[in-house]
Amino acid sequence: MTLAENLDARWASFEEMDKYEVYALLRLRQDIFILEQASFYADIDGKDPELLHYLVKDRDTGTLVGAIRLSSDTELVEARIGRVVVASEGRGTGLGRKMMLAGVKKARELVPACKIHVSAQAHLEAFYGSLGFQTVSDEYDEDGIAHVDMVHLP
Repeated sequence: MTLAENLDARWASFEEMDKYEVYALLRLRQDIFILEQASFYADIDGKDPELLHYLVKDRDTGTLVGAIRLSSDTELVEARIGRVVVASEGRGTGLGRKMMLAGVKKARELVPACKIHVSAQAHLEAFYGSLGFQTVSDEYDEDGIAHVDMVHLP
């Protein structure tokens, strides 16, 4: 059985996550965004407690292998997917695509017909484009990594 076939995924508010899940989430983001990508920034930005989190775990080991966070605003009819992270063992398995499709679906459940924003690492622009996101900015530097703003329209 491949990793992609052996996953459990769920949406959770910060309050619904136990201390081990919070630790695993922050550890995974630290390992990938700060250490692997050598981008020294404040990942713990105070927003996590207010947002929804999509957590993907390996069913056999219980290891967190991917996550995203989602904010939504019914008044502005917008949502934002951020902190998209996939552990090295999940890369190339389609996990990132599944996570993003789950994020788009959840955003539209919460705020029908919303625009969904992402701040994408520029080298992943084609990946996000394949999911229906359109580039709406020039390339810019964010924490030492080239990014572009992208939007998924209703």
